[in-house]
This record gives sequence, structure tokens and C-alpha cells, in this order.
Amino acid sequence: MSAEKKHAKKRHSTAESVANTFEWLITAFVLAFVFRAFVLEAFRIPTGSMADTLMGDHFRIRCSQCGYEYEFNFDPEAPRKFGTATSDGKFRLLPNPRCSSCGYYENTNTVVPKSNGDRILVFKGLYQFTDPKRWDVVVFKNPTNPTENYIKRLIARPGETLEIIDGDIYIDGQIARKPAKVQQEMWMPIYVNDYQPVRPNEVRFNGHGWKLPFSNDSNSKWTFNKAKSTVFTLDSPSGETNIMYYDVQKGNNFQASYAYGSPMHYRNLPICSDLMMEFYATSDGNDCVIGIGLQKYGTLYKAAIGRAGMMTIEKLASDGTTTELAKTQSDLTIGQTPVQVKFANVDHRLIFEVANEKLIYDLGPDKNDAGTILPQSNPDAIVFGSGKLSLSHLALYRDIHYLNIRQDNKRPVLRAGQGDPFTLGDDEFFVLGDNSPDSADSRLWPVEGLGNNGKRYRAGTVPRDYLVGKAFFVYWPSGFTAGKTKLAFIPNVEKMRFIYGGTN
Repeated sequence: MSAEKKHAKKRHSTAESVANTFEWLITAFVLAFVFRAFVLEAFRIPTGSMADTLMGDHFRIRCSQCGYEYEFNFDPEAPRKFGTATSDGKFRLLPNPRCSSCGYYENTNTVVPKSNGDRILVFKGLYQFTDPKRWDVVVFKNPTNPTENYIKRLIARPGETLEIIDGDIYIDGQIARKPAKVQQEMWMPIYVNDYQPVRPNEVRFNGHGWKLPFSNDSNSKWTFNKAKSTVFTLDSPSGETNIMYYDVQKGNNFQASYAYGSPMHYRNLPICSDLMMEFYATSDGNDCVIGIGLQKYGTLYKAAIGRAGMMTIEKLASDGTTTELAKTQSDLTIGQTPVQVKFANVDHRLIFEVANEKLIYDLGPDKNDAGTILPQSNPDAIVFGSGKLSLSHLALYRDIHYLNIRQDNKRPVLRAGQGDPFTLGDDEFFVLGDNSPDSADSRLWPVEGLGNNGKRYRAGTVPRDYLVGKAFFVYWPSGFTAGKTKLAFIPNVEKMRFIYGGTN
């Protein structure tokens, strides 16, 4: 073969290779476009209406007293409301965020880094083949402005009647309970004993110096171990019950406040009485009892594990009458190996967990099954026990609390508030933000939605044809800056997580 023919063949081969490469790139581009348009798309969370489940732009704060980490809202549309930017990309705060554990108000002009909103993956088109489930986190077109994408939690579905009562969701007159993984995401700290202030005498802890927010009942022998500052100890005779209780005069109270939101609104927020307490227990003796009590609407519910591993749940009425609600025999004992003890009163259920054993009592699904609803009555949280005990890693949490009044606590929401049930029609859905005090959602949308071809949708509802998809994974959690760069390009890898949805 001549050199000329060889050269021509090589040029033809090169041209064919380039053409194949372009064909592959075009095919890949088309597939990616189709995949993005119909299967999976990435979104960035712009605001804090779904905090703490999903974060919009925010400040990441570590309490300068106790070291507890929490997030505080940042509004990119009004940045000067929050502070002034520094040369290294951080912000000098104007508000005084409050620690959600020790209650410390940070000083004005505290310098903190700003983080971008979470980036999430959304299954698009999923709801063309299956109905969304209650508690799903959904992306949809804003009914009042279809050019915007919104993200909220789906609460009620077509044909259902919804009412928000004392922070809980009632569907057709019965409470809507959250699935376990959703509930786990929604517990919010009231106090975590592992985080204690380094300067407790400073008068910025809810307006006073810091004191351990647990007090002893009369003649109680519970002590605070100064050598191990996060440990409670008890040394008492067997059978002698000793009680200590969480004292709201010393620590954070039970109001439905969010560290994410502005503290100026805290005083207007309602009381939340769905609580959970947990700790780890050890004992040097074989004859001990350890338990947790949570009061709601004047009734104290007590869960305990005692001699020979018997787990019990009891009810102590306001008239002093004690009723045993549930019990089970376990193989557990409280010994020198720490055992996790946890008790929750949430969504009309009492859930007592010791290590891997669980005891549940259902109070009933109807509105008054958990007692006469007293929205502004303060709950109680106590620890009781007898024998020789040590408790560590004690923490107290509250449930999410959906507001049925506006943030100023004076006007009711526009729809689905207590005494004003809201019934959904065909192809209508009702959505709420997890950050209830600071969420524009179905409770508050003031006007009808304008859809395609001039069709109008009922105020407060999301029409089926506006559903975009289901949020399922945070793949780039609230990036943060490095060095002097102002770009928050480093993901918080440890917070990559699935976004749990619900059940029918």
C-alpha cells in the first residue's frame, strides 16, 4: 500500500473516531437531559421553612458557653437584617441567637460562618404512577406563583378532613401518627446535659445565670456529681422512691421555639407537651428501680424498669389514682454496663424503650383520648428511682409542634386551625413546613392559585398536577467556606442523609 493510501486511511479512521465520540456525547447529553427532566433532578433549599429537617441558607453556630451546635436562619433577600459581612466571608451577627440546650443568648456582633442551603435529589414523575404518602417531603409548583418550586411536608390528601390541634395533626377526627424514622428527625432539644457552660455566672441564660435545670423533690437523694459534671447519682434504700424534676425556671421552657428562628418571637409561641427523655443508667446493686415520668394535660405517665427486668407503664391521675397501663417481662437488668433508657409521650402513644426492649401503650386515636386538651398547660418531666444508680447522657426533647395560630399568637391561621377543620377535594393536597413558625404553607396562603390555561385552584391547596416529585436524599449538605474564600464549596459530609417520608 502506498504512503498516500495509508495516510488517507488514517484520516478516515480519525474522522470516524471523532464522529463516534460526538455521537456518544450527544447520546449522553440527550440521556442526561431526559433523566433530569423525567427521573431525577437536584434542587437547592433556599429558605428555612423545612428546618431542621432541611436547611436553607443559615449560620452554623457552636454555643460559646456549652459548645452545643445549632443552626440559625439567614435570609439572602434581607442579609443586613442579620448582620454585616466580614472580609473572610463570615458575618457579624445583629440578632442574639439562643442555644437550644443551655439557653445562652450569644452576644451581638458574634462572628460566625454562613452556610449555603442543603442540596437534595428529587424523584420526578413518581407521583404520576403512585399517590404521595402522608409525611412525604414533596417538591411542587407554588400555587400562587407556578414559576417557583416549593418544598414542604405533605400532611393531608384528597377527600380528607384536616384539623391542627395543639400541635398535632388530626385526619377525619383521628390523630395522624408519624412513622418512626420521621419522628426521630423531628425531636428537638430542650436540654442536653452533656453540654454545660464554662462561665455559668454570666447573666445571659434566659435572663439569669445558669443553674442545673433539675431540682430535687422533697427529701430526694439524687445528687449532681461534681467530679463527673454530667452524671447524676443516687444512693438510697431499696423501695424508697426519689424524684428529681426538670425546672423551667432554670432552663429552657416547653414553648415550641426553634433555635433556627428569631428569639424575639419566642415569648409568643405555644407550649409543646409531647416530650421524650433519655439517659444511660448503671447500678452497683441488684435491687434498683429507674424510671421516667412525663405529664400531659394534668396526667402523669410513668415508665420504669425494676427488679428482675419488669417493665411497666402507669398512669397517675390528678386525683392521685394510679392505674397500670402496660407491663412486660424482659431479660434486662440495670448493672455496671450502661443501658439506654428512653420514654416518650407522642401522638397519643406512650413508648418505653430499654436497650432493645420496647413497651408501647396506645392512648387511642380520637381527639380527647389523651385527656381533655389543655393547650397552654405546662407539662412535667421527672426522673425517679431507688437503690444505687448513676445516670449519664441525660437529654430532654420535644416533638415538632404545628401552629394553628400565627407567629404573633393573636390571629388564627386561615385554614385547618382548631375548631375550623378543612376538607380537601379531589386532587387537592395540604402541605406544611417543619419550621412551623416561619413557613408560608397551606395554612396561610391568602389567595387562590392560578394554574395553566387560566384555571384557578382553591386557596391553601396544592393541586395534583403541580406535584413535581419526592425529595429523598441530601447529597450536598449545607456547604461551608475554607480560608478566605467566600464560596461555600465544601459539603458537610457527615450530614449526607436520606429524607424519610411517610405511610398511608
